[in-house]
Amino acid sequence: MSHIYVFSPSSAVRDKAAFRRGVARLKALGHEVEIDEAALASHMRFAGDDETRIAAIHRAAASGADVALISRGGYGLTRILPGIRYKAVAKAIGKGTQFVGLSDFTAFQNAVLSKTGAVTWSGPALGEDFGAEGEADDIMLACFDDLLLGQGEGTGWRVPQRDVDATPARRLQGIEHATLWGGNLAVLVSLLGTPYLAPPDGGVLFVEDVNEHPFRIERMLTQLLHAGVLAKQKAIVFGQFTNYRTVPHDKGFKLQTVVDWLRTQVKTPVLTGLPFGHVPTKVLLPVGARVDLALSGRDAFLVWGHAHGHDHDHDPHAHSHGH
Repeated sequence: MSHIYVFSPSSAVRDKAAFRRGVARLKALGHEVEIDEAALASHMRFAGDDETRIAAIHRAAASGADVALISRGGYGLTRILPGIRYKAVAKAIGKGTQFVGLSDFTAFQNAVLSKTGAVTWSGPALGEDFGAEGEADDIMLACFDDLLLGQGEGTGWRVPQRDVDATPARRLQGIEHATLWGGNLAVLVSLLGTPYLAPPDGGVLFVEDVNEHPFRIERMLTQLLHAGVLAKQKAIVFGQFTNYRTVPHDKGFKLQTVVDWLRTQVKTPVLTGLPFGHVPTKVLLPVGARVDLALSGRDAFLVWGHAHGHDHDHDPHAHSHGH
């Protein structure tokens, strides 16, 4: 049984039913669930005013929980980044509290990485994932279990053939001990030029987004490109980009157009299809950890087992999940 601390650092919880379902599901899985006193607070669109949400983050860090899990994303973290006590967060992580979330949580994760070098996890949110109607996604649940058991060692997924054709395996050779970083693309770009984003040289950058038209995705990638960030990465990995609509005057301009264009702009390998984003099937990814990335045919492997100092006499892909 694990101790899971649920807190709300961003937008107010609007779907209370999903929140309750998420708590019930975690309890049914045998976990002890502690709900932050302000988890359901509301101030304008936020889960409480700025001071309330900063205090919630600090309570999560002081909770001694195995996992500090966000209730939801939305918006709200970038405006409170200066108020967070990063040393306290890093100390909690050092003692074993894993911070897990996605979307707006990207701001917190990259701020923690830039300020302390500590590892956090891109992964599920309480309402959206554990509180899903019907069954929660089994791959997400398995990856979350791996985190709790200290067994998560990597993830694997199938890339499209065009990725293989554009990215010969030799270009991925030697991608070892590279820092994994990234998250929600819009949030990442909002941190450029601030003290809360220190893009690692020679890193593996992963990105995802929701409700963003491909031209907006291209515009954001262009900003990272012109800021010199993309050329310094060993690989760029696209997660899931969902919930957008193309329009007639796009005249064939689509997400694949953006990927193809990006490949003309950087020598860095670009892979797609990572099972992460605003989708039910999501793996957990250690932001700030050292990873290896390899491509075998159409099978991509992102491995971080060595980041946790585990014994590696066994297959490093034994605990990988993908689709």
